Amino acid sequence: MRVRADGAAATAALGLFAVAAVTGVVLYLHGRPVQAGAAPLFAHWRPHLGPGTPAAVLVAGLVVGRGPALAARLSWRRLTLGAYGVAVAWSLSLALVDGWSRGVADRLTTRHEYLHEVAGVTDVPAMLREFTSRILDGSTDSWTTHVSGHPPGALLTFVALDRVGLSGGGWAGLVCVAAGALTAVAVPHTVRLLGADDAARAAVPFAVLFPGAVWAGVSADGVFAGVTATGIALLAHALTRGARTSAVTAGLLLGFGCYLSYGLVLMVFVVAAVLIAAGLPWRPLPWVPAGAAAVVVVFTAYGFWWLDGYHLVVRRYYQGIAAVRPYAYWVWANLAVLAVAAGPVAAVILRRAVRAVTGPRRATWLLPLGATAAIVAADLSGYSKAEVERIWLPFAWWLTAGAALIPADRRRFWLGAQAVTALAVNHLLLTTW
Repeated sequence: MRVRADGAAATAALGLFAVAAVTGVVLYLHGRPVQAGAAPLFAHWRPHLGPGTPAAVLVAGLVVGRGPALAARLSWRRLTLGAYGVAVAWSLSLALVDGWSRGVADRLTTRHEYLHEVAGVTDVPAMLREFTSRILDGSTDSWTTHVSGHPPGALLTFVALDRVGLSGGGWAGLVCVAAGALTAVAVPHTVRLLGADDAARAAVPFAVLFPGAVWAGVSADGVFAGVTATGIALLAHALTRGARTSAVTAGLLLGFGCYLSYGLVLMVFVVAAVLIAAGLPWRPLPWVPAGAAAVVVVFTAYGFWWLDGYHLVVRRYYQGIAAVRPYAYWVWANLAVLAVAAGPVAAVILRRAVRAVTGPRRATWLLPLGATAAIVAADLSGYSKAEVERIWLPFAWWLTAGAALIPADRRRFWLGAQAVTALAVNHLLLTTW
């Protein structure tokens, strides 16, 4: 019965995507476009193969065929290193389906992206002081789309890469892939720290073969996901081991995350899930906000006040395409996008997580539900209309923390469904940004 219910949940999620796609076409034909080329996905229909195709298929086949067994028997250290390497291979091979230039090297060099502004940043303190004055559109020195839509931490990340010699789109793209792959390690490691070794091992193949890797390689949102996921893992380590250094570092990373993207304040829901799963230990807790406060103090001292930036970004948001994207469509179509970006197994895990509430191994249901709370808040806010396949990566990856809720004999099937979803999206569509 539960197997049938899992199938029904996944079918309903994919059905929602189909309804969103048809509705998008109907609205377009009636002169009311929803402003997404392959609605509800922000992409263009363009079936294609590429140099990354054989590697992507091979990685998918190996993870589906051997992943669960290897995750169950390898030492945790070897499993972690192997998982990270495979996650990098999966994300990079998917990106290379579009070729090296279009899929990796040129992705972050367009006039909308961060690298467009890097050369102009010659004085970092001055840039921080004037950052908010350049957020709104309409002036000759307005920041480009992605820079204006985020706090200065995102631009500073790419400026730092340039200053250490990793300049250009190729290096930036590879760093996005490498950083995003950290999430595939941090999610199961967090589950393990919270007392569920077998559940962590079950999560590894799903975190590695996550369909959202299509967008993590290459986009800055992959970096955002990796930074915050590592912060969450360090938070779990601090809470379960009483490590002050981990607590401070967790605060630094999570605080910096809020200066990478305004929406990452919603990681507070995942943080709350970790706190509850860890039993709310009080000793390390003050050190986490201390680390986050240090980040706030530094940015504020150099002239950037987060709240000013946020309020101006809301205004900039409605100066652009968001003003003509209908909330009535996107408030539910966003969830249809999630069904693809997180894969059909997300609906299965959420169904089982709701049923498992108050049950043992709390991390397996608390973390997915915490991520879901963040997603719902982002969705209802109206500031996530479309493009959530990449914007929600830092939240969506945490849904895989509940993979152990799926019966062991069904995991390979759902892994296969995840792989097929990612491969289909990347070969049928040309993703943008």
